[in-house]
Amino acid sequence: MRLTKSLHRLRRKKKIRSKVNGSSDRPRLSVFRSNLQITAQIIDDSAGKTLVFASTKELKSKPTMDGAKKLGVALAKKAKEKKIDSVVFDRNAYKYHGRVKALADAAREGGLQF
Repeated sequence: MRLTKSLHRLRRKKKIRSKVNGSSDRPRLSVFRSNLQITAQIIDDSAGKTLVFASTKELKSKPTMDGAKKLGVALAKKAKEKKIDSVVFDRNAYKYHGRVKALADAAREGGLQF
């Protein structure tokens, strides 16, 4: 059986998620990237709840490098309002490169610790 691009991505995602887990004291920052938008959410896996959510769509910006930077800053600001300062980064089967890296760096500059 030949694996498609999406099946390869799902395998990478499953492998990463087996190692990365969020808790109430250190939740997981998950990133999803598409052609139309970038979304990021901070999730408490032990309770199964999303604590903070932000997307380029709600910021009215495009899913580019600049949009990813704005998203990282906005997400860090929302997390600070909810008194979240430390997270585990889940790149969600994407390379830590480009828009994903820009989002992570901007979130760090906003005050989140990985």
